[in-house]
Amino acid sequence: MSILRLGIPKGSLQDATVQLFAKAGWRISINSRSYFPGVDDPEINCMLVRAQEMARYIETGALDAGITGRDWVQETGASVAEVGELLYSKQSLAPVRWVLAVPEDGPIESVKNLEGKVIATEVVNLTKKYLARHGVNARVEFSWGATEVKVPQLADAIVEVTETGSSLRANRLRVVDTVLESATVFIMNRKAAADSAKREKVENLILMLQGAIAAASKVGLLLNVHKNDLDAVLGVLPALKKPTISALSDPDWVAVNTIIEEAVVRQILPKLKAAKAQGIVEYPLNKIVL
Repeated sequence: MSILRLGIPKGSLQDATVQLFAKAGWRISINSRSYFPGVDDPEINCMLVRAQEMARYIETGALDAGITGRDWVQETGASVAEVGELLYSKQSLAPVRWVLAVPEDGPIESVKNLEGKVIATEVVNLTKKYLARHGVNARVEFSWGATEVKVPQLADAIVEVTETGSSLRANRLRVVDTVLESATVFIMNRKAAADSAKREKVENLILMLQGAIAAASKVGLLLNVHKNDLDAVLGVLPALKKPTISALSDPDWVAVNTIIEEAVVRQILPKLKAAKAQGIVEYPLNKIVL
């Protein structure tokens, strides 16, 4: 039996990743004293690895595959195979941004104003490449954390990752430019990617994980409606493709089953009731595989 050595990102992505795997059908059990979580799949061995280091360990073959940010793959320059994108992060289902930020009341208006200045960041290589694209010479210093508090005393600007921008605003920082937009990716060692059994295992994992992500913001709706009122009800419903319409024991009635964004349920339910829908049931979804 082929065993897939899988890296699970330790740190900010850890909880979101474990929750996503659970929705996809894999239970990962993490012990705070161990870097080797249990998983209810005999074909997988898990190891907790910092997202910043994941690509390097996969490149060397210490791991077959793992989940990390595309930003960290680019930062390390590791030669790995990207086999899937997973649009989730620690707080949301959206990509994250690495931004150039400066004191909100300072004079810096663009990257061009950073000539000869000091920039603090975790992504030194990405920042140097960004500066080179703009023809700017500045000193880039590695930041071990708490990067937002280093300006203006310790640095003139920072390049920091953000999802909502709330931490930057709390530290009175202003975003000048986006250096890079990054998503979470599933990567493989190139030799492991050429192994048909391991590649198939990873592709099946990605299919289920992407299905769980697709379902995260949606719910199912099931309702009954008289055929005379069907057009009015369908006019209210936004659908993933088209609603499923099924016959009921009463030939004058049908059941309508559809998928909608959870955020719009509160606006749609009263409209469905007004359109004479009955027996409306909202139910959660684990996965949507398109």
